[in-house]
Amino acid sequence: MIMKNLNVGLLGCGFMGRTHSNAHRRVSNFFDLELKPVLKAICDVNEEKAKAFANQWGYESIETDYRKLIERKDIDLIDICLPNNVHAEVAIAAAKAGKMIICEKPLAMNGKEAEKIVNAVEKAGVPNLISFNYRRFPAITLAKKLIDDGRLGRIFHYRAKFLQDWTISKSLPQGGDSLWRLDAKVAGSGVTGDLLAHCIDTAIWLNGNIEEVCAMTEIFVKERKHLITGKVEKVEIDDASLFLARFSNGSIATFEATRYARGHKALYTFEINGEEASIAWDLHDSHRLQYFDHRDESIVRGWRSIHVTDGDHPYMKHWWVPGLTIGYEHSFIHQLADFLEGISKGKPTRPTFKEGLITQYICDAVLNSAQTGKWVKVKKVK
Repeated sequence: MIMKNLNVGLLGCGFMGRTHSNAHRRVSNFFDLELKPVLKAICDVNEEKAKAFANQWGYESIETDYRKLIERKDIDLIDICLPNNVHAEVAIAAAKAGKMIICEKPLAMNGKEAEKIVNAVEKAGVPNLISFNYRRFPAITLAKKLIDDGRLGRIFHYRAKFLQDWTISKSLPQGGDSLWRLDAKVAGSGVTGDLLAHCIDTAIWLNGNIEEVCAMTEIFVKERKHLITGKVEKVEIDDASLFLARFSNGSIATFEATRYARGHKALYTFEINGEEASIAWDLHDSHRLQYFDHRDESIVRGWRSIHVTDGDHPYMKHWWVPGLTIGYEHSFIHQLADFLEGISKGKPTRPTFKEGLITQYICDAVLNSAQTGKWVKVKKVK
């Protein structure tokens, strides 16, 4: 197969910029695709940072103004790895210019802003993908297959948590390039939009729509010094967020996220209990899916650990030999491979921006419920 180059313009030189750049560089080595990403341009307002990033990752050129990047005729795909407050501005401009778009999650600061992005990409008819990469962990993709095949039967419970501990120190400032996630003006929300958004997307992919939520949030450190201004300012993002939920299929759920769980750097787990079977997954043991089937003979019935590395497991035929694991970065390669294949076939790749809007509506409902202390219905996507 002769590959056709797809010129990439990526915005942002941070953590997500690295994960996406790595995916663009490696996907063609492992997946047989019609389109081959070319690292054409990296964009960052900091010119020196952009130059260093371009040199390290092999980008052909740099830009310091996203408008100039989008205007370039030699750019096919805009990949947005920027703070949340500029997602809408950049994505809408890219859509109007007819560019394909990948955007890091969450889609926007809130549902109202996300609606504008969805309207723009639908009007322009451009391929779009929101980067909820956990869907592409082979073990989670396998969980989806088991559920869709009916192996769990009727689902009763869904429970998920995402725990970190990196913001516990009172002396940690907020704002700036490295700590914008603690600044509500830039992030929109705290762990709700940052961590729970991942849990929510996984949940609605595996278990269907969430109808209503009842939530509580907490800000443990009320004031922090701003990294740029040096002024002590009120903290407005949520440090912890917990909510109950009801799914359309009648199952109920608990979700929890916090950055104040000492000893946990990135503990993301979920468990689903059905009438016939249960499954569980842990990011720290990401290549394994825990599975219990009540239909097993009683003398051997128990939780089994499925080592998701065989060639007939999702995505694994593209990598090494059975028994050898892959990691976090591969989920970004998988989602890019699916996106490129979708472009070639003229079909959308999930999750689209419209699905990102669904998650945004749920996050909005969680924050609303935490403020009112009431159950809140989730807004429906039109």
